[in-house]
Amino acid sequence: MNTIFGNNRRSVLFISDFILWNISFYISFAVNKNTFSLRGQENAFFLGLLAVNICFSAVFLIFRLYDKLWSYADIEDFFYALIAALTANLAFMSCTMTAGIWYSDLNFGSRIYITFAMMSALLIIMFRIIYRLNKILERRNLAGKASKRLLIVGAGETAFSVLTELSKAAWNEYIPICLVDDDKEKLHRRIAGIKVAGTTEDIPQLCYENDIQAILFTISQISVADKKRILDICADTHCEVKIIPGMYNLMTSGASITSTIRQVEVEDLLGREPVVFDTEKYGKYIIGQTVLVTGGGGSIGSELCRQIARLNPKHLIILDIYENNAYDIQQELIRKHGKDLSFEVQIASVRDKKKLEHIFKHKNIDVVFHAAAHKHVPLMENNPEEAVKNNVFGTLKLAEVADKYHVKNFVQISTDKAVNPTNIMGASKRICEMIIQMMDKRSKNTNFVAVRFGNVLGSNGSVIPLFKEQIRSGGPVTVTHPDIIRYFMTIPEAVSLVLTAGSLAKGGEIFILDMGEPVKIRVLAENLIRLSGFKPDEDIKIEYTGLRPGEKLYEELLLNEEGITKTDNKKIYIGKPIEFDNDMFLKNLSRLYTAAHRNQADRVEQLIADTVPTFHHAKNN
Repeated sequence: MNTIFGNNRRSVLFISDFILWNISFYISFAVNKNTFSLRGQENAFFLGLLAVNICFSAVFLIFRLYDKLWSYADIEDFFYALIAALTANLAFMSCTMTAGIWYSDLNFGSRIYITFAMMSALLIIMFRIIYRLNKILERRNLAGKASKRLLIVGAGETAFSVLTELSKAAWNEYIPICLVDDDKEKLHRRIAGIKVAGTTEDIPQLCYENDIQAILFTISQISVADKKRILDICADTHCEVKIIPGMYNLMTSGASITSTIRQVEVEDLLGREPVVFDTEKYGKYIIGQTVLVTGGGGSIGSELCRQIARLNPKHLIILDIYENNAYDIQQELIRKHGKDLSFEVQIASVRDKKKLEHIFKHKNIDVVFHAAAHKHVPLMENNPEEAVKNNVFGTLKLAEVADKYHVKNFVQISTDKAVNPTNIMGASKRICEMIIQMMDKRSKNTNFVAVRFGNVLGSNGSVIPLFKEQIRSGGPVTVTHPDIIRYFMTIPEAVSLVLTAGSLAKGGEIFILDMGEPVKIRVLAENLIRLSGFKPDEDIKIEYTGLRPGEKLYEELLLNEEGITKTDNKKIYIGKPIEFDNDMFLKNLSRLYTAAHRNQADRVEQLIADTVPTFHHAKNN
């Protein structure tokens, strides 16, 4: 039977309708004649039946009822079928009443017309409903053999759309069991046949009672605090937890709902409102300017390029030594902006002063965002001379060239690891901040500023992608220390604040971004494991590997000597620059340059300590 329905769906539906309207006419005729025998009524019955078949066939074909996929019909489709049935009855009545003027046997009377209209419409609609329900049961039986039992958080439009799409899929990963919603008026009601069984507080109990394997979060209009509260509840169930974007994002992307279901990310759990760049207020200094982004293919650099591209620069220059990353962002910008964006890619190192001179001489650059750097703490511990060559002297050469060619704003990307540094990477970035202060005092042309922030979620080499890969591999998840904490931001947030800080630059400032509350890395690992549907230390082990050389238990955003000044942006503060002896600093830089280029690692470490008084090397953690 399934094969017939699958291959000859139109024929089966037409034959079924044909049988149903013939049966309806026979019963209506017999009931109103008070006999199921046709004796003496043969002519009237068969003429009427001929009129029924002609009228109904013509109307149903005109209405294209057999072009619809009744396996996936909704209320509008059933209403459309009802209109078609009533129209066919009206056509039948008009034909027979007109013909009855000349042929009295076709004067059926109002009782037959009314009875036939009601019965034919009812049977035709009921057949389609039964057909639809049968297909749903078939899909659920097929899906139930391999699908995960699903609880949906939220009983709104998105949830309804998800349920509708899941019901139409011939096979899908999930079988919906129940919904939860904190709107008490929705409790115990049904959406697309699925019951709203409780509130978000009932999630653990419902998961236990219904053997739930996966949870789908579908609420879009919700505060960050409530979202975090609900996701924390979900994390305690040990079910796989996924999330779906808001309806607006779905409508603008054009994607199907189920195709946009994604894993819950750590940024969903930060528990604070996301930082949004006020383009109107802070983006004007980019409009119509030539902007250079060093390290433009990296995590921060590429996001800088994306956001700058939306601000209508005159020209964007992406500089990176690594051609693969540069190529990726180049192709992305071409796809998104086409000829609307004037930009180019320069493959070059910030260490190459002659190449920098050539670029600045010919490009009339107005704004520089310096994101190129070696940033991996353990690698720089083993290669201190490379950290100095690239981070310190790459910054110095770039800053000197920017000043020479009258760049308006120079924004150095720094890090919280520059505060009381305990590792080579952090100390090298602190020297970069000192270079920025020195250059700003020296320059008459350029505002030199630095922007300091903490860890960026999803950036190359960050801990979160590592955790996800370890979870996919079955563990263990490695954490250096159970008490280690870090500040976190998303890449778009960090870049938004970098761009904002650039607009606030007057020269010499170290801008400090409000990173929210610090987060324990252990807690992040546990939440990611739970939200992936596993139990920490049972299904996926957490191993503590010990602090790496140069690593702190916690990071700071201010030096003890630095004061803090508010800006008109509540997420950005200014640290008061610490004064230092410029002449001594230049002498130390000269010695550092010689030691680094002679690859004298021990000498480099000592000179870094001489240059950065707050550096206390924790190389033996």
